[in-house]
Amino acid sequence: MRPLDRPVYDQAGGGPLLVILSGPSGVGKDSVLRLLKAQGHNWHFTVTATTRAQRPGEVDGVDYVFLDRDTFHQKVEAGDFLECAQVYGNWYGVPRDQVTGALEEGRDVIIKADVQGAATIRSNVEDAVFIFLMPPSPEELERRLRERKTETTPDLELRIRTAIDEMYQLPLFDYVVVNDLLDSAVDSIGAIMTAEKCRLPSRRVML
Repeated sequence: MRPLDRPVYDQAGGGPLLVILSGPSGVGKDSVLRLLKAQGHNWHFTVTATTRAQRPGEVDGVDYVFLDRDTFHQKVEAGDFLECAQVYGNWYGVPRDQVTGALEEGRDVIIKADVQGAATIRSNVEDAVFIFLMPPSPEELERRLRERKTETTPDLELRIRTAIDEMYQLPLFDYVVVNDLLDSAVDSIGAIMTAEKCRLPSRRVML
């Protein structure tokens, strides 16, 4: 009997996943992430750093890492972010040490990123999994954005225009999940991660 070559065997059972969850503003990324966290998976959910003002009810280090602009840009110069970008006048960045630390522990990592940030990560990181969260319709997305009441009218109109433009970036992604029913969207993301664990050849993230 021919022995199984080790390189063939090693194609199965790849390392931890790096999953990028993106989509237009207002599509429900935070709601999806909250439900995923509540399921108790041993996944690491990165906490984005930002220079925007802390909103009522938000907890520093849980919802975002809130930084002043000087501190943020010092971290940019030090290479502390996997990706960073200015969005709607504020800076956002994914702390690199959160990602590398969790991957070294063998934990799957989920990053919430805007479409611009997802494109940056795709250009710099091999074998990440990119999921686009999409609204059931443009009209529903606009309704959700208006109901949030977190922006002034000019800012809201800009977000609506930008969100529509971002939906044309679908070809950058590996999967699309329509967030019509929250539970179904969360189940779809879990199914994608399960399928990726069975993928051949296995993904092996290199940072």
